[in-house]
Amino acid sequence: MAVRSLTARVLLLATLWSAVALVTIAVVISTLYRQGAERSFNNLLRAQLYNVINAISVDDKGELSGSPQLGDLRFSQPGSGWYWLIEPLPGLNAAPLSSTSLGTDVLPVPDLDGLPFDDRYERFYPLRDSRGNLVRVAETEVVLDSAGEAARFRVAGNLTVVEEDIAAFSQRIYIALTVFGLGGLVMNGIGIIFGLRPLDHARRALEKIRGGESERLEGDFPREIMPLANEINALIDSNRRIVERARMQVGNLAHSLKTPIAVLLNESRVLDKGHGDVVRGQAEAMQAQVASYLNRARIAAQRDTVLARTDVQPVLERLVRVMRRLNPDTVFDLKIAAPEATLAMEQQDVEETIGNLLENAARFAKNRVSIEVVPASPPDGAGEAVRRKFLEVVIEDDGPGLEPEQIVEALKRGRRLDESRPGTGLGLSIVSEITSEYQGSFALSRGGGGGLKASLLLPAISRDIV
Repeated sequence: MAVRSLTARVLLLATLWSAVALVTIAVVISTLYRQGAERSFNNLLRAQLYNVINAISVDDKGELSGSPQLGDLRFSQPGSGWYWLIEPLPGLNAAPLSSTSLGTDVLPVPDLDGLPFDDRYERFYPLRDSRGNLVRVAETEVVLDSAGEAARFRVAGNLTVVEEDIAAFSQRIYIALTVFGLGGLVMNGIGIIFGLRPLDHARRALEKIRGGESERLEGDFPREIMPLANEINALIDSNRRIVERARMQVGNLAHSLKTPIAVLLNESRVLDKGHGDVVRGQAEAMQAQVASYLNRARIAAQRDTVLARTDVQPVLERLVRVMRRLNPDTVFDLKIAAPEATLAMEQQDVEETIGNLLENAARFAKNRVSIEVVPASPPDGAGEAVRRKFLEVVIEDDGPGLEPEQIVEALKRGRRLDESRPGTGLGLSIVSEITSEYQGSFALSRGGGGGLKASLLLPAISRDIV
């Protein structure tokens, strides 16, 4: 699964790289230290070997004589793994000499074919003594007198000393690198979080734009982010110009069509009743269709912008005041669960949708109309593109209500179920079209008191809804 957080992604990569780098460094340092320790151990054995050689000679009786003083008590401790040994080669009839630590034990001699002497006529090799100690042996052969009599000199040292030293060093280096790695991880995290803070500032600035607190992306951004901020501001300015141009064109079109339609309606009055009714009906239908499609074009021009927003409470309170004045015998009960909420809609669209529903409810209500606004989930089928939260506006009256088949008819454009009351039959269809353009939903049903219940799901600015 992809890591979607930029901070987590950078921190993860930095952590993986640091872990690999530190492990590699630890292995390399340990290896280099091991090589250096083994090289130092070989040099120590070589120095001890030369001391033994310098202390041994052949006496007048042809015997090996001398007493090496190596200054290390381990050469006198039995089974310590530290030994020296002089063995006569053929031609020298003498008894071998060895350190006290070796006692009567012997050290096997590797075959020269498998392990030859180097250019200094020395060779080093590991072996196990009779006590199980892993030792390293330094060996050479030396001619002791002018007669050509020679002996094999060997000095052995216990490799446990080297291994313990390497293990102690490795432990210290691993602990040090672990502490350094953890400290580096913390500092990387702090540095990454601090370095990405301008992106968080940009996010909050965009939230202010969505929330209506600002119209531009403002802030002191670093050089890498400033071009992005400038492009976003340019996009917002372009968006605003497009919206204003669309509004102007819609207004011009509406103004240019208003006069011809008004002329047709006036002329229909002087025609005979049959022809006049036909012309008037068609002109009114044309007027309604023009208004509807102009509204849809205007909504489509600004629906997805960050500029469309309307505060819920003041608009609803104003509409309810008007309805109370027009219908003094009807009680209008307004309840808003989120008074600070802001709809992501143009104010005139909010007024047209809710105003149409209030007029319809007041027309058929007996005594009471209730209006309730509550937070809601997005409508079914909204898709991933809808990432806003929604408000549900429920308008219910105590009138006769509608049956399901009547609801279907009522939502059809131009259909009126009660011809005795004034109206064009376009109000509910206009409400449905506007809410659909804003990716909301509109539904009619029978209310709890038997009247008609109208439910609107309208998009809102997310920050205003809990």
